[in-house]
Amino acid sequence: MYSREGYIIEKHNDSGKDQSHQQHMLPPQQQQQQKPRRPVADGMVTYDCSPCLRRFKLHHIIPKEKSTVWFVTDICGVICVVLTWLLIIYAEYVVMFIMLLPSTSEGYKWGNGIIFNFLAFMAVASHSRAMFSDPGAVPKGNATKENIMKLGLKDGQVVFKCPKCISIKPDRAHHCSVCQRCIRKMDHHCPWVNNCVGESNQKYFVLFTLYICLISIHAVYMAIQHFILCIGKDWKGCSGVSPPATTIFLIFLVFEGLLFGIFTAIMFGSQLSAICSDETGIEQLKKEQGSWQKKSIWFSIKSVFGHPFSWRWFSPFSTPSYVYFESREYCV
Repeated sequence: MYSREGYIIEKHNDSGKDQSHQQHMLPPQQQQQQKPRRPVADGMVTYDCSPCLRRFKLHHIIPKEKSTVWFVTDICGVICVVLTWLLIIYAEYVVMFIMLLPSTSEGYKWGNGIIFNFLAFMAVASHSRAMFSDPGAVPKGNATKENIMKLGLKDGQVVFKCPKCISIKPDRAHHCSVCQRCIRKMDHHCPWVNNCVGESNQKYFVLFTLYICLISIHAVYMAIQHFILCIGKDWKGCSGVSPPATTIFLIFLVFEGLLFGIFTAIMFGSQLSAICSDETGIEQLKKEQGSWQKKSIWFSIKSVFGHPFSWRWFSPFSTPSYVYFESREYCV
């Protein structure tokens, strides 16, 4: 039997007449139709970076459990990632070589340069962590009779099984058609980070939208201010390139900053709203009736960013210390 999401429902039965026994009682033609299914091919690959870390003597800094890189082999996502990095590099070039370095004010140059480069570095780091981190994939092919028996289900209790992953589906997990994996607390698949946003990498995605929004606002402010300054100086000594080229660079920077500033601000707000309401984007879209006990706003925030509150919430280099893992109940 299938649920409304297409997941197979396995019902525990103590009578001893399990599915394998019933299958032997079927005619040969139906037995062939009910052959065990194999999981679909992964849409991602994982790389063990431990040998490389040991070679450069970094294995003492990065533990072994964090040395595995997750990468989704989706060409559309790869193109979006390259485009994202190119846009950040373009903004970096215009801000540094068109606006700041030609400036005669040392305080303005160093102050804005440090702020912008810090935010850009944090944005790239957050983007990399969101892209290369396992979003919370459920082990594939674990929906065997032995593993289901290990769950200790009561008579009549049901468990959901993904027919594509052949895995036991934890509560609030959904199957991603791009990664071809079931993801715990999957919010959505984002092509801009070429990965799913799920239980284990949502923090990095939220930080990515935050820092992109901040550098966009900062870049637009500096571009408008620089344009006004150049007009006041009659374009003398305000830029390292010609006035027409400076104007084009600034116009594209303002357009880029407004476009991605508004977009990431909306994404940041929607992510915070979903976290506070303890509902993922998919759950809100499908208007699913929550079978789980919803947490308080503060507890929901800590479940994503870690416990307790500290500056590490804003660092993409800090892995959150999660306060609960109830959705891992069926990960055997």
